[in-house]
Amino acid sequence: MNFNTQNDWVARSLQHVWHPCTQMQHHETVPLIPVSHGRGAWLYDMDGKRYLDAISSWWVNLFGHANPRINAALKDQLDQLEHAMLAGFTHTPVIELSEKLAAMTDHQLGHCFYASDGASAVEIALKMSFHSWRNREQTDKQEFICIQGSYHGETIGALAVTDVSLFREAYGPMLQRAHVVASPDARLAQEGESAADVALRAAADLERVLQQREGKIAAVIIEPLVQCATGMAMHDPVYLRRLRELCDQYHVHLIADEIAVGCGRSGTFFACESAQIWPDFLCLSKGISGGYLPLSLVMTTDTVYQSFYDADVRRGFLHSHSYTGNPLACRAALATLAIFAEDDVLAQNRRKAQLFADAFAPLRDDPRVRHVRQQGMIFAFDAIVDDAEKAATFSRRFFSAALQQELLMRPIGRSVYLMPPYILSDDEIALLAQKTMKVFEEVMA
Repeated sequence: MNFNTQNDWVARSLQHVWHPCTQMQHHETVPLIPVSHGRGAWLYDMDGKRYLDAISSWWVNLFGHANPRINAALKDQLDQLEHAMLAGFTHTPVIELSEKLAAMTDHQLGHCFYASDGASAVEIALKMSFHSWRNREQTDKQEFICIQGSYHGETIGALAVTDVSLFREAYGPMLQRAHVVASPDARLAQEGESAADVALRAAADLERVLQQREGKIAAVIIEPLVQCATGMAMHDPVYLRRLRELCDQYHVHLIADEIAVGCGRSGTFFACESAQIWPDFLCLSKGISGGYLPLSLVMTTDTVYQSFYDADVRRGFLHSHSYTGNPLACRAALATLAIFAEDDVLAQNRRKAQLFADAFAPLRDDPRVRHVRQQGMIFAFDAIVDDAEKAATFSRRFFSAALQQELLMRPIGRSVYLMPPYILSDDEIALLAQKTMKVFEEVMA
C-alpha cells in the first residue's frame, strides 16, 4: 500500500501516536494537521497548504522555522560533537552558553544546571531549594507556595505547585500539598482598583501565609508578569518587587518560572528585569534554543551553589539525566542569543508590539470582548460567550476556524492569545490581525 496522501499520514498518526495535551477522541471531529516543512513564520502541510504559526508552536519558536543562522550553527556542531555526558566531562557550547547567560544577569545568577524540558527545570529548582535548606541545617523548610491558577509543568513535583485542576485533579493522591495564594491577575480588579492595587492585595495574602508558616516555607514559585496556561493572566511588576521583599524578609527562596515568559517574550530578555529584581532560581526553556531542540536550565546564586559544595557526596546535587547539557541544543541556544545581539531584537520587538496594539485597538470597544491585554510580544483578550455549550467548545471551534484562515491558534478556554515568532514582517502582523478578527467574527456568529 502506498502511504503518500495527507489523509494516509493522519490515519497512521492517529493509529500509533498518542498526542500530548489532547483528548484523542476529539480528533474524530477536530482536524489533525500533518506538517511537511516550515519556513519563517509559516508551517506547511502535506498538501502544500500553509499556516501562520501565531503561537510559535507552543511558545518555543522565536526566529522562525528553518532559520538559516541556527541551521548553520547546528550543521557545524554536528561535525564536531553531537553529545557527551556532562558528568566528569564538559564541552565548549555548554561553557559558553552558561557564561553568556550568567553575564546577562550581571552574574547575580552565575551557575547553570541543565535539563531538557520546562517541567524538569521546575523539578530541579524545587529539589535544589529543598536540599539547599537541608544542607544549611534548616530542615523544617519543606513547604512551597504557588499562585492561584499557576501552571509549572506535569511532572510530579511541578504538578504539585500547579493550580489548574484540569491537569492535577487525576493525580491528587500522588502530589505533595502546596500552599496556594491569591493571584495578582489584573482581571480580578474590583470597582476602582488598578492592576497595582490587585497586585498589592495579592501580595498581602502571600504575606499572611508566610507569617503563618514562618520557618516552614522553602520557596515561592511564580511565572513573572504572565501566568500563561491559566489564560494569559497578566499582573503589575509591583507584585514581583513586593514578592522579592517578602522572600528576603522571611528567608524564603524565590523561584521564577520564565519557561514561557523569558527570552524576550515579556519585553525584556528576563521577565524579572521588568521589576528590577533577581530571583534565587530562574528556570528557562522553550525559546532558549530558538524552538529547535529540547533544552532547559536552572540559573541560581552563588549562595545556593556553595550550600552544595562539600567533600560529602550526599551534600551534592545528584539530579541528572543522560542528555544534560546536550551540545547540539546548547549550540542552538548560542545561535539564538547571537541573533538577539546582532539584530537588536528587544528594540525591534517593542516596535512590533506597538503594531499589534494598534491593529487590535478596535477590540477595546467591542462589547463581546473583555480584558484586552498585552505584555511585550504576548497579546490576549477574553471572549464573552453566555451560552454554556458554546463556551465549552469555544477553543476547539476557534482552532478549526483559524485553520481555514491559514492560522495556527489555540485559545485557552475563551482567552484568545497571540504569541508569534519575532520575525514577523509588518505585513504579516497586519495579516495576522485581520485574519484573527475574521475568525473571531465567525466563531461568535
